[in-house]
Amino acid sequence: GSQGEKTMRPFSRLAPLLLLLVLVSPSSPQPQELHEEAGGLQESFLRCVSRLSPDTADPSELVHAPADASYPPLLASTIQNLRFASPQTPGPSLLLTPRTVTEVQASVACCKAHGLTVRARSGGHDYEGLSYRATRPSGGRPFGVIDVAALRTVRVDAARRVARAQPGATLGELYYAVAEGSGGALGFPAGICPTVCVGGHLSGGGFGPMMRKYGLAADNVVDAEVVDAGGKLLNRSAMGEDLFWAIRGGGGGSFGIVVSWTVSLVPVPSVVSAFTVRRLLRRGDEDEEAMLLLLTKWQLVAHALPDDLFVKVAMEPKVDDGGKRRPLVVFKSLFLGNYSGMITQMGIHLPELDIKPSDCREMNWIQSMLYFYGYTNGQPAEVFLDRTLQPKEYYKIKLDYLTSPIPATGLSMLFTKIVEEQGGSIDIDPQGGRMSEIPESDTPYAHRRGYLYNFQYYVKWGGDKNVSYEEKHLGWVRGVHELMTPYVSNRPRAAYINFRDLDLGQNVEGNTSYEEAKVWGRKYFRGNFRRLAMVKAEVDPDQVFWSEQSIPPLVVARRKRKGQRN
Repeated sequence: GSQGEKTMRPFSRLAPLLLLLVLVSPSSPQPQELHEEAGGLQESFLRCVSRLSPDTADPSELVHAPADASYPPLLASTIQNLRFASPQTPGPSLLLTPRTVTEVQASVACCKAHGLTVRARSGGHDYEGLSYRATRPSGGRPFGVIDVAALRTVRVDAARRVARAQPGATLGELYYAVAEGSGGALGFPAGICPTVCVGGHLSGGGFGPMMRKYGLAADNVVDAEVVDAGGKLLNRSAMGEDLFWAIRGGGGGSFGIVVSWTVSLVPVPSVVSAFTVRRLLRRGDEDEEAMLLLLTKWQLVAHALPDDLFVKVAMEPKVDDGGKRRPLVVFKSLFLGNYSGMITQMGIHLPELDIKPSDCREMNWIQSMLYFYGYTNGQPAEVFLDRTLQPKEYYKIKLDYLTSPIPATGLSMLFTKIVEEQGGSIDIDPQGGRMSEIPESDTPYAHRRGYLYNFQYYVKWGGDKNVSYEEKHLGWVRGVHELMTPYVSNRPRAAYINFRDLDLGQNVEGNTSYEEAKVWGRKYFRGNFRRLAMVKAEVDPDQVFWSEQSIPPLVVARRKRKGQRN
């Protein structure tokens, strides 16, 4: 019963206020008297912020309640998945938009004092929207969203090969600052979507096309500052190595709000190379047989290539000239060197793909990140400074890991499935290289040696709000995931916290137990889930930071030392 008591403890002090908050559903029209009571929460919160952050000139610019005109546009500003943009989606009791670290501290402390749990949002790319929405309407735990988009400073020290970035900086802004600040000599190994923010990306790990050479983004974090559940600001030495370990891959929204990341930058050559090769398949003839042989060979070598070379595969449907939907297989590569070196390596390891000089492009590193995102016409690096680059869409994404190659029968099934859904795509990214060398206990990201590829299933669709229409798309992506069960990792079937998936399971409100959460937690973190839960018990036992997939606390009795008295 101790965990249940711990969950309730912060609320017992403010039972009348909690009762009010449970009654207030910010996602639906409220009776006038409830708006007035919600206004009472806001007024009390404003006084709290004024007391804890006296330099905040106008706290009303920081604290937004559902009845405020500012609330809907601010909440919607970085909802990237339109599935969760509906007015019926349960939203926060208060939306907080701090502009300074002190205001972040005040926001956390005042949420705790008012019985609100906390969700932090940087770029809003959480695939299940848990940084800004709940899965249950009124009756669920009342929460505040602390949106740190305004904290977006990036400082580069090229001489020391480090950069310091706040959580609201986008990857595009970080890449631009690193390239400018180092004269193109340095880069950073992280993801290809330029509007994803540093805060969420580094918290969960951070895949990217240089991960085989330098590991995940989180593997290159060397320092951080975090606001804890009590509103205190902690640097690495103050937070201790357990918490520093947990924030580098344990997922956002469980341990605190990281307000500053210091990352180690990596050397990049002045010229890198890339290619994109597309093959449109005709089913049932030698065309398909040749592709099955090519993909079988690719699976054998891509995770074991020299770590300067990254070659991924994607599948998507394409309508041919006759109006028939056919599988399109795309090979995409980054090589940290010139194109002649790339062609030599491909000739040694994957001659079946028959890469020619005309397939290859040379560019600098930052242009290669634009290239991987889809800007292949030499657009200027300033494109990365556009925070609205990524279109908002309705989508669902699932992810698996491969520990052995998919046989030809499985690949043929993928060809069949991909043409069933016009908005569907499949991406297979190789790991290996540095990813296999880092011990699985070094950071919370445990899918290291033996995990050959990550396997992403993606479906997007237009603005039709018809529920059955949405269910059709969700059914496709879940169906492909189910179909791949015999071919992917098992015991556990591994997943990745930055590809958050509520289909795996979720916390029960008011009774978040470690034993129940193991169902999904071990899929994300394997054996590291237990250590994450122990860190949670140390730094946030009352679960101020809570969501449907936040880490639950696990209290482990310490053994007495020999000779220690009772």
